[in-house]
Amino acid sequence: MNRAIILGGGMVGSVMAMDLASGNRIDVTVADQREAALQRLAQRLPGVRTLQADLSNAAAVRELVGGYDIVLGALSSTLGFQTLRAVIEAGRNYCDISFMPEEALELDQLARERGVTAVVDNGVAPGMSNMFVGWAQSQLDEIETVKIYVGGLPRERRWPFEYKAGFSPADVIEEYTRPSRIVENGQVVVREALSEPELLVFDGLGTLEAFNTDGLRSLAQTIGAPNMVEKTLRYPGHIELMRVLRHLGLFSHEPIEVGAQRAKIKPIDVTTALLFPKWTYEPGEEDLTVMRVIVEGSRGGRRMRHTLDLFDVFDRASGCTSMSRTTALPNTIVARRVAEGALRRPGVNPPEFLGREPGLFEFVIEQLRHRGVTYHIGSAEIG
Repeated sequence: MNRAIILGGGMVGSVMAMDLASGNRIDVTVADQREAALQRLAQRLPGVRTLQADLSNAAAVRELVGGYDIVLGALSSTLGFQTLRAVIEAGRNYCDISFMPEEALELDQLARERGVTAVVDNGVAPGMSNMFVGWAQSQLDEIETVKIYVGGLPRERRWPFEYKAGFSPADVIEEYTRPSRIVENGQVVVREALSEPELLVFDGLGTLEAFNTDGLRSLAQTIGAPNMVEKTLRYPGHIELMRVLRHLGLFSHEPIEVGAQRAKIKPIDVTTALLFPKWTYEPGEEDLTVMRVIVEGSRGGRRMRHTLDLFDVFDRASGCTSMSRTTALPNTIVARRVAEGALRRPGVNPPEFLGREPGLFEFVIEQLRHRGVTYHIGSAEIG
């Protein structure tokens, strides 16, 4: 029996544990610093081991993972890169969903030297979006355009934000502040986050607004398409509200002096204390995930369009949010393949590399369907 450890026991990490523990073929341990999170997980999944550990300490992580066959990451972006390095240095195979700001491919050579298969950005988007682009590239002679639209939303719109965070709220703020790298005419260019809004209509949902975010990630380096963009989806009106908060400086990490005592306070800490509780889903509150990926190119002299669509909702049977399931399950499916030895690619692997592996994308899509997450793939010739 393979031994797996999941770093992080929050919404996404708990779904990873639930999925890996099913079937009794993998011995699962979840590590987290938060005792309350571990207690909730132990009550929900009594067959899963829990371990309290300081995952912000890279040296502790390196020592912690040494006795496991496969490591899964479900940590926030701030810990992503140092954790990736620590797991590679420990010589353990790794499948991770962290939205790290650093370039994970910088550790590719180290992973190759240690014989480690490390899969990064392996959630829904980045993740399944990248894997589909890699698959579409294998179906085409040349790619011209990649467009990715994705968002996690509450099913019920509530004033004033009409939004709640299906993953780490701190990583949501990253989407609103981190400069967005897109590709135009073969060149990587930078756009301000929340910029270039556009409206899109989705069947069964209505009109959503899309804005630039830094979601292309490794695609900007690995695909070679002359035009690529990734945009986040929200209910209309959210962009302007977030622009106002950002303009006020409420997302800033630079300390300001406040009050007669001239105490130094980071505005982001105030925002975190006031805003994040309002962005937290209540037990049983339902969410949804919507994604559309469009890849256009040519094959045999014909112009082709490949599309990937997802509309997923809260799973009432398990009580798991859509965002946690659509993020966690691609990672556990791939992690099983790595643990079983069916997938071995020493180095750092963004999901588009996996999409080029014969049959792997189709396998992941089918496994997701068995777990209740259904993607729709379309292919058509265009004029």
